[in-house]
Amino acid sequence: MSGHSKWNNIKRKKEAADGAKAKVFTRIGREITVCVKEGGPDPASNSKLRDLISKAKANNVPNDNIDRVIKKAAGDGDKNSYETMVYEGYGPGGVAVIVECLTDNKNRTAGDIRHYFDKFGGNMGTTGCVSFMFTRKGVIILENNGADEDKLMEDCFEAGATDFNIEDDGSVEVTAEPNDVFKAAEALKSMGYSVISAEDAMVPSTYTTLADPEHIRLMNLLLDTLDDNDDVQEVFHNWDMPEEPEED
Repeated sequence: MSGHSKWNNIKRKKEAADGAKAKVFTRIGREITVCVKEGGPDPASNSKLRDLISKAKANNVPNDNIDRVIKKAAGDGDKNSYETMVYEGYGPGGVAVIVECLTDNKNRTAGDIRHYFDKFGGNMGTTGCVSFMFTRKGVIILENNGADEDKLMEDCFEAGATDFNIEDDGSVEVTAEPNDVFKAAEALKSMGYSVISAEDAMVPSTYTTLADPEHIRLMNLLLDTLDDNDDVQEVFHNWDMPEEPEED
């Protein structure tokens, strides 16, 4: 098994900032809209759409929501034309940050993202300035349903995963190839596991620790502000975030 990974902590913190599931639904819906406009509404002939439907289901998006988005996009109900944009930079204290966006106005989005980096003590860099520190992986977080490690290993590999790790908090981090992650998540759900999250993620190879309270405050504000921007789909970073104290 892999060594203890900080990804679970980072991912769980980011999800807590996401707030309502509606935001997750909206972001996946936008991806599906773009995919349908580019490749058509039939998942049998649009493999990317097939993967996004698996992604939506793995993240507990209701089937009705998925169908509604596909029909709307296929019928030209959504007139927006989105482009994928990726921005890289450094947050306060040298934290590496990657921001993935879908936007209908590149100038607006680039201006917003640059402003956020500047406002909260960082700076937006050029393409490739931090992405070399990350590897794209499929990451699935499961609730541990009490299965023993041998059974868990058998199920994960049968589902198409490449590795798994039982975290300190009892959850299970499962890795898979990026193209297989959502199919693997659906397979694990069908086996009775509760999937907390599943995504094609940029996982850092090294982590940055912040000791300055002001840097910590600014980094949290940067992440929250990026998350609140409607154009932002995903934010990945290599901040080794401190564990939050457990409530009594």
